[in-house]
Amino acid sequence: MTSRSYVTEEQGRLNNYAIEPKMYVDQKKQFGFNKYAEKLNGRLAMIGFISLLAFESLTGQGLVTWLTNL
Repeated sequence: MTSRSYVTEEQGRLNNYAIEPKMYVDQKKQFGFNKYAEKLNGRLAMIGFISLLAFESLTGQGLVTWLTNL
């Protein structure tokens, strides 16, 4: 038995997980410089910058210095 806000099983018990959320899929193709690509690149750049700062604080030397001393 199905209602607007809830679904019940055959035994009349409430089934909270029977209603799946509606999925949205963007069908248009996107290439080049678009909002999603720019946002992703910015986030990856922030992660890389913070990782470099953490690396320098842990090792006491910069990335280029560390690579030349290998």
